[in-house]
Amino acid sequence: MAYEKNLRQRRHSAIRRVWLFSLLLSLPAFIFASIFFFQHEMGLTPAILLFLLLLIYLALTTSAMVDGLVRPLQTLSNVVSSLREGDYSFRARGAGSPDALGELAAEINALTDLMQKQRVRSLEATALLARILEVMHAPLFAFDREDLLQLVNNAGLKLLGLPYARCFGRSARELGLEELLGLPDQAIHSFPPSPTRWLLRKAVFRQDGIPHTLLLLADVSQPLQEEEQIAWKRLIRVLGHELSNSLAPIKSIAGSLLARVESVKGDEATLHDFHRGLGVIESRADSLHRFVQSYRLLAQLPPPKLRPVAIGPLLDRVVLLEQRLPVELNPGPAATLVADPDQLEQMFINLLRNAVDASLANGAKPVRTSWSLADSSLIVTIEDRGMGIANTDNLFVPFYTTKPAGSGVGLALAQQVARAHGGEVRLVNREDGEGARATVQLPRAERRSP
Repeated sequence: MAYEKNLRQRRHSAIRRVWLFSLLLSLPAFIFASIFFFQHEMGLTPAILLFLLLLIYLALTTSAMVDGLVRPLQTLSNVVSSLREGDYSFRARGAGSPDALGELAAEINALTDLMQKQRVRSLEATALLARILEVMHAPLFAFDREDLLQLVNNAGLKLLGLPYARCFGRSARELGLEELLGLPDQAIHSFPPSPTRWLLRKAVFRQDGIPHTLLLLADVSQPLQEEEQIAWKRLIRVLGHELSNSLAPIKSIAGSLLARVESVKGDEATLHDFHRGLGVIESRADSLHRFVQSYRLLAQLPPPKLRPVAIGPLLDRVVLLEQRLPVELNPGPAATLVADPDQLEQMFINLLRNAVDASLANGAKPVRTSWSLADSSLIVTIEDRGMGIANTDNLFVPFYTTKPAGSGVGLALAQQVARAHGGEVRLVNREDGEGARATVQLPRAERRSP
């Protein structure tokens, strides 16, 4: 309002200046006419009539000057003002005139067209960016130099678990993202207790001259786990080959020597020691050979032979195989998977065995198994009442085990089977009390692409 008021005042001032300049330009004519009337002693009436004609001529010429110069400039000023306000619908008149004002009007109209095109492109680019951010699966955040959140996409809101209104304008510390701002570009980060690992990409940009920090998180859990599995498989194949080549002759030689000890004459205590020592060597070599073979099974898991499998009967068979502790099976809705039933059975057997082992170690408390449907997935849950999980980072790492007689193969094999079927195994501590919960997510047959 103040700007428009000042603009109107400047317009009136310009018109007054035109009238003033016209009056000054006509002042010599009035002086000359007055001298002429005085010298020729003209009558009062002709003098007044002549002065009136001069005034009328002055008014007409001044009005013409205002209309010819000031009004076009006011029109151009209005067009420029509309440009400043972001309104590109006005155009200056007289753009075809072959004078300076016509050229100015043509240039202003060309500038208006250019700014309108640029605005349309800017709006289209903004809409495209908003659409890209909306469909991006990678969380994206933008913070200003005060570490306040200025931009976040849907994936970022999902990661934070907060609505947009509770995220925008809040600090990185409040959102739990302060550590990300201090990490270098391409760092690997995770948000406990979630096992997901994120690759951080950082960039700096300016908006209105103010520096901002852009954070983009890419889920690299699956690629990293696949690389780890490939590395473990290679290591297992090499170790398995070398150990098997060494253990087989050790077992054979120990067995041969043990058979010959019976025919050797000598001190009974010495013979007993030989017999016992060779027996231990043979037994341990055989145990180590079986141990190595179990790891080789993990490294040489064949591709699944897919066929329709009903989840209910399959879990019934798995539960019946576990006799150490009663297992409660809560049936869910009927569901069919396209999977390898042998590999699925082995996966569920390993998970159920771990759950029963944990419950037996904590007073033989019950184990519960159930399944449910969620969108395009089938979710099988196995819950125990053991002591819980102490170290979640190494759960699916081969060779790692917390059991005195464990091999460290069961969970790694279960995860490998699940991923071979397009699914995932997760193992977390229960929120409703002691114990752990194993969750197997598998794609359903009716939603699975051929």
